[in-house]
Amino acid sequence: MDLTGKTALVTGGAGGIGSAICHKLAANGAQVIVTYNSNAAKAEALLDSLPGLGHSCFHAPNTDVSQLAELAHSIQKKYGKLDLLVNNAGITTPVAHANLDGLSDEWIDRIFQTNVRGSFAMIRVCKDLLLEAAKEGNSPSLVVNISSVAAVTGIGSNVAYCASKAAIDSMTRSLGRALAPQIRVVSVSPGWVLGEYTQNIDPAYLKKQEELTPLNRLANPEDVANAVYALATTLSFTTGSIIPVDGGRVLG
Repeated sequence: MDLTGKTALVTGGAGGIGSAICHKLAANGAQVIVTYNSNAAKAEALLDSLPGLGHSCFHAPNTDVSQLAELAHSIQKKYGKLDLLVNNAGITTPVAHANLDGLSDEWIDRIFQTNVRGSFAMIRVCKDLLLEAAKEGNSPSLVVNISSVAAVTGIGSNVAYCASKAAIDSMTRSLGRALAPQIRVVSVSPGWVLGEYTQNIDPAYLKKQEELTPLNRLANPEDVANAVYALATTLSFTTGSIIPVDGGRVLG
């Protein structure tokens, strides 16, 4: 289905999953707004590679309230509305779960500030733009929070990361209820996704994860992008739900 006339914001859009989402939405007609935290050159390169016209790029870390306010003002001025917000920005660091001393208070705070508080702050600042899109289109606008199967399994890069993704899923349920019927809120929950992060993981470990996945492969960024696209087009009666993109990993 065509997304022509729709405006989509993808936080952390220049990363592996984010860039796949941006390309999928742009290829189907959406005007895409990309935010980045530190790598302006990477974000600009992504912007130049997107098909279609009307795309934008903004420096707007989701932990910086003043920057988010400027972002919302710029979107209002240029587009007047926001049909789709994808909370993709997130951080983590590898720490063995049994190594309690290795997971510092600083890293716990950073993970929750970006993954949870930052995602909530982005929804909060974009709420009026999402409501305007719902009013104009006479149908709900959409927030997609990129979560992780780690929220369910408790297996991931560190304990705080797993907890942050569980918090995102809880927030999805709460806001799915609170913002209905004008705004839908859904989590997309991948398992292992091949790309930038997995390049530093032991190939033997990744092979083991693949073997534990019923569909016998790991996800790629396009799998996640396809789920976001489906929610923006055909899965229009879904809110407050967690959509797994894990090949059945929790069954393994």
